[in-house]
Amino acid sequence: MAHSALDSPQHRIFAILDVDGDGAITHAEYLARVDRIASAMGRDPHDPIVTAARAAHEAVFADMDADHDGRVTFEEYRGWVGHGAFERSCRRALGSLFDIADNDGDGYLERGQFIRMRSAAGNAEADAAAAFEALDSDRDGLIGRDAYLTGIRDFVTTGSSPMTQAYGPALPPLHIPGS
Repeated sequence: MAHSALDSPQHRIFAILDVDGDGAITHAEYLARVDRIASAMGRDPHDPIVTAARAAHEAVFADMDADHDGRVTFEEYRGWVGHGAFERSCRRALGSLFDIADNDGDGYLERGQFIRMRSAAGNAEADAAAAFEALDSDRDGLIGRDAYLTGIRDFVTTGSSPMTQAYGPALPPLHIPGS
C-alpha cells in the first residue's frame, strides 16, 4: 500500500502533537501531553518522575522550535526530526513518558498501561492496541522500555518499525497552512 507524502510518519506524529489542528505545535500543546499521561496513569503532578518528564519535554520543545517563537510549524518539525534529534532529546523525553506509565518501575509496560499511555499521548486507542501487539514480538504481554524507544525511533526516522502499520488510519488530516 503506497502512502502519500502527507501520510509519512513525520506527518502522523506532527498531527498528533498539533492537538488543535491549526498547523503548529504550541509549547502548551507539547507540554500538556506529560500532564495527560500523568493523569491517565494516576501520577501526582508533583511526582519527581513527572517533573523530570516535563523538563525533558521542555528540552525537546526548545530543540524543535528553531525560530524560538513558541510554535513549531511542520517545516520546523521536518527540519528537526531525525536520528540526531531522537538521540539528542527525544529518547530522554519519550523514555520519561514510559517511566510515568511504568508504575512499578520494572522497565516494562503491560498492555493496559501501554494503551493508557499512548491514548493519553494522542493516539487512537485502537492504534495504541495495535502498536502494543506489534511491539510485543515475544507475546509475553509486556513491552520493554528499550523495545518501545527503538520502535518509535525507527518509526520516526525510517518509517520502518513494527509500529508503522499501527499508526495512521484513525489520525486526523494534517493541516498545513497554504496547502
